Amino acid sequence: MTSRTQISIEGMTCVSCARNIEGFIRTLPGVRSVEVSFPLEKAFVELDGSVIGAAEVAQKITANLGYKAFAESGMEEETAGEKEAKNHREEVRRQRNYAVISWLIAIPVMLGTFREYLGLSAFVPGILSNSYVLWLLTTPLMFGPGRQFFVGTYRGLKHGFTDMNLLVATGTGAAYILGIINTLFPNAGFGGPKVAFFETAALLIAFLVLGRYLEALTRGRASEAIKKLMGLKVKTARVVRNGAEAVIDIDAIVVGDLIIVKPGEKIPVDGIVREGYSAVDESMITGESIPVEKRAGDPVIGATINKSGLITCEAVKIGKDTMLSQIVKFIEEAQLAKPKIQKLADKVSANFILIVHVIALLVFLFWFFAGYDLFFAAGSKFLLSSTVLSSVPASVFAVLLSITVLIISCPCAVGLATPSAIMAGTAKGAEKGILIRGGDALERASKIQVVVLDKTGTLTKGQPSLTDLVKSADAEETEVLRLAASAEKGSEHPLGEAIVKAAEEKGMVMEKISDFEAIPGHGIKARVGGKQIYLGNRSLMADKNIPVPAALAAQMETLEGEGKTVMILAADGRIQGLIGVADTLKENSKKAVQKLQALGMKAVMLTGDNQRTAKAIAAKIGIKDVLAEVLPERKAEEIKKIQKEGYKVAMVGDGINDAPALTQAEVGIAIGSGSDIAKEAGQIILVKDDLRDIISAFDLSKKTMSKIKENLFWAFVYNALGVPIAAGILYPPLRLLVSPELAGLFMAVSSVSVTLNTLRLKRYQPKPI
Repeated sequence: MTSRTQISIEGMTCVSCARNIEGFIRTLPGVRSVEVSFPLEKAFVELDGSVIGAAEVAQKITANLGYKAFAESGMEEETAGEKEAKNHREEVRRQRNYAVISWLIAIPVMLGTFREYLGLSAFVPGILSNSYVLWLLTTPLMFGPGRQFFVGTYRGLKHGFTDMNLLVATGTGAAYILGIINTLFPNAGFGGPKVAFFETAALLIAFLVLGRYLEALTRGRASEAIKKLMGLKVKTARVVRNGAEAVIDIDAIVVGDLIIVKPGEKIPVDGIVREGYSAVDESMITGESIPVEKRAGDPVIGATINKSGLITCEAVKIGKDTMLSQIVKFIEEAQLAKPKIQKLADKVSANFILIVHVIALLVFLFWFFAGYDLFFAAGSKFLLSSTVLSSVPASVFAVLLSITVLIISCPCAVGLATPSAIMAGTAKGAEKGILIRGGDALERASKIQVVVLDKTGTLTKGQPSLTDLVKSADAEETEVLRLAASAEKGSEHPLGEAIVKAAEEKGMVMEKISDFEAIPGHGIKARVGGKQIYLGNRSLMADKNIPVPAALAAQMETLEGEGKTVMILAADGRIQGLIGVADTLKENSKKAVQKLQALGMKAVMLTGDNQRTAKAIAAKIGIKDVLAEVLPERKAEEIKKIQKEGYKVAMVGDGINDAPALTQAEVGIAIGSGSDIAKEAGQIILVKDDLRDIISAFDLSKKTMSKIKENLFWAFVYNALGVPIAAGILYPPLRLLVSPELAGLFMAVSSVSVTLNTLRLKRYQPKPI
């Protein structure tokens, strides 16, 4: 039996780790598919439970690759989330401690090394410049904070893969070994005891560990939205069992439990109000700041806040089925759907480390066999280094440049560029009530040219309501509505329900009826208060020989031209008036359509209604292109026709019959109040029933894609410029050489800067419409 599970993984240091773990899991029997997210530190695995279990996969990751892994499927969601948060806090604390230790050691090493060159002899003890003392100080740094790089390298090579650790271990290890050789064997030809390489190794470790610490901090901030959502969950609930109130753990709630929620308390799980009235703050889920009124029969969402009255709710969805849990799951899985732009980054980072080692080897060969003799100038120095290059032979010069190449290259910047932006974009969307199903949906949404909007339930409320009441010359409006509502009280037709609802809202009391009869295709008849009532269309009046006054007939034509269904009311053979009913437009439909058009997108209305009704409704909101009389099964075909004209199409719908069209479109946008099938088919889900969020979704998609392109641009530019400069390309004309220490700083800054640039998306706010 195939199932999808999550496995948390500790110890990943870069995207190469994620790729290597992904490759390993894919080789396991029973695994159908796998995606590993470095920012989320999770693997999402689809597997055959009869062949292999999630716990076994986690155990194999730990045993074979050395990363700490645990399966979340066997744990309560809250427990898994708490463990992840704890692990992240420990990682931040560990890297912070490493950074502090590294700099406490690196600074004395640097002062001792630079003592004679920067005029520091007045206050820096001479013993600190002794090569044996520098060796003594650097060693705990290499095997303490620096140990993680060597352990990671060993673990990778043991299992046949490479990652960022190999670059760091090669560079720092080479500097450390050269320092030992020059200390123990000063005549070995590597510059002698005066040429100290220990400060290179010490500063490299210090800069790199600082980079790890900053990266752990920023990565945690990028996933803050998920943590905030998880933090909204309630720990306990007050339920009614056996006629008595009891406070129980949230995990003990079962479907059907009656939950009492007092003012100011959070609603524990999704449910339905059974008793009471209140206003509920749903802003943490929908982004809507105004509290929503709730009365008996209304749905409520877990983790929202009961603001005013005491309510009793029946639990409908619990645990991982609640909307909050589904949103968290949605956001996490959204990180895994990769946009096309990431494929280039993946291809580059997949071979990056091998390519860099080849470049480093070529750099060594060039400077050792030719470059040193051709271009070397006595007295040259590396930036941020005390090493006087006049006393360094060609072999050491070539090794140092090779080390600098290894250190300055940064596959993490390339690998983090896309997933970090996707995480920030989808999280910000969820915060605003817009759920985006991954990077590919973001990418496609940023290119939309045509937006096709289903009419019923999307542009309109999907529920008929009374729009017009026209009385005859000798009748009263209130009497017309009272008689019509009384007659329709026994009807189950949606149009009749709209009339009854309008009367109830006005506080009218309906009379008892008798002799009720529904006349198919025509209307109804009934006796109300002794009067014979007929309510229906022209055909009904013609059959009963009841003439319609010319003035009312003209008004009826006008109302029908506006797309309304008009019913005629007759009492005891005389026309009393007209009642217009229509599926009214949602409050913000017109504003949303106007904004789409202002942004250069073409809006198209899709409906099964007749041309006359469809065009009347479209005219009200400013839509010129109308696809009317479209059968449900033909909606997807209409989307295909538009796509064949070369347009990128988004489809917005809410019903079951919209699902094929939502799937056919480049981007399917499902309304949150719609059917579960529509939401499953959509790539973007609007939690609120507000079409203005479509514009926000498109705007956020463009902002996120722009951030991805910025990140990739700077990551590629950094490596494209950094590696050649580290290789010494500027040395012949400018005598400029980047020191390995400076290279370490650049590498640390590059990956952190990508994440910091991404975090600017946290300030995104939808433009008011």
